[in-house]
Amino acid sequence: MRINKISVTKLFGVFNHPVSLNMEDRIAIIHSPNGFGKTALFRLINGFFNSLDSELWTIPFTEFRLDFDDGSCLQITKSIDAPEHEKDKNLMFYFAKPGAAKEIFSPNLIMDSIDDFSAGINVSSDITDDTLQSSGDIDTPTQVSELELERILVFKARQLISRLAKSVKKEPKWLSELRSSIDVHFIETQRLLTPSSFPKPAVDTKHPSMIPSVSIYSQELAEEIQAKLAEYGALSQSLERTFPARIFNNKSPSNITEKTLHNKLNEIEQKRSLLREIGLLDKDENPDFQIEQHIDNTTKNILSVYVEDVEQKLMVFKELATKIELFTRIIQQRFLYKHMSISKDKGFTFTTADGKPLLATDLSFGEQHELVMLYELLFRVKPNSLVLIDEPEISLHIAWQVEFLKDLQAIIKLANFDVLIASHSPDIIDDRWDLTVELKGPVE
Repeated sequence: MRINKISVTKLFGVFNHPVSLNMEDRIAIIHSPNGFGKTALFRLINGFFNSLDSELWTIPFTEFRLDFDDGSCLQITKSIDAPEHEKDKNLMFYFAKPGAAKEIFSPNLIMDSIDDFSAGINVSSDITDDTLQSSGDIDTPTQVSELELERILVFKARQLISRLAKSVKKEPKWLSELRSSIDVHFIETQRLLTPSSFPKPAVDTKHPSMIPSVSIYSQELAEEIQAKLAEYGALSQSLERTFPARIFNNKSPSNITEKTLHNKLNEIEQKRSLLREIGLLDKDENPDFQIEQHIDNTTKNILSVYVEDVEQKLMVFKELATKIELFTRIIQQRFLYKHMSISKDKGFTFTTADGKPLLATDLSFGEQHELVMLYELLFRVKPNSLVLIDEPEISLHIAWQVEFLKDLQAIIKLANFDVLIASHSPDIIDDRWDLTVELKGPVE
């Protein structure tokens, strides 16, 4: 299922924005003056699909609607004129599917329970004669105020929490399934730092609460490479254990010509060479053997099984290798006088033109923005996702902005996802104004 249209009514009480996504090119670009709600629209989309409902409660609107390519639609409504203490009570979810009854849900959050229950709490009435007597040497209400009041409030708070937990409505299955039907990946304007609550913050940083994204992503890529190498090693051991038996049982080598075997062996060596070049295989993993033009049936039998095994093992790296190859190619085209290398130990590393090591955190802001966006798009976005990119032009040179859509199209072709971009830059758009949607002001 894919989203083909996004609409919001009375955003901030003023704007009505219909945004149609480009289903063929898979890229849509929204543009407008500042303050028209581009980022707010992204926050609403991200808020719904990633269960950040606080975004839906805090951003003023009357209707937020998502239309899907299967004919279904979701509407979320609320009243922006509701009193502040009732804001959480007026959120309503409606889901309509062709040929099915409309599904309706209101979270009916805990405000009703708080209002009803807190009205019944009367601390003074809970300080009884029995309470005074049980307090030993405490014999006046003045003396009871600090000690006994604390005990009563803790007890009442526990009662309230218990009541509230029972009062909150559980989200219906249809709504949970709808939220999980599309992965939404939001690349925000603040993308160079990541909160230190990230699961593995074992990187150096001058800012204890935030970690440079380039450091995290480099570590993350190293771990992904190591995981693939472990998978490659396990498969190699499995194939080696059964290699003799499969040679003995191989009945098809006579159907394989010598030319076919030579071609397959050459293809394997080319794949190995590429994997070594992009850092997925060690430099010394090179069989570098030649075979005679004439191959007898026994040798043909062994080589045919060998070729099948190697092709199967190298397939482990296919998806990751394709992504790393594109990632490296784009970076090398953009970063002048610097060289990026990929390794299983450090992920991506950099050197200067004269070969000196350069920390990723010492790259320019523009280079870091380019690196972070490319990495997220290639390695963090799941297939068939909707990616939201807020102002991709930040810190990028005009020449890089002009190339951005071309790079993005190559990535989409490889990784298979939809993109909605918010931009102020005509250079990002370049000559693709057919992909744009203008967010307009209120009709006078």
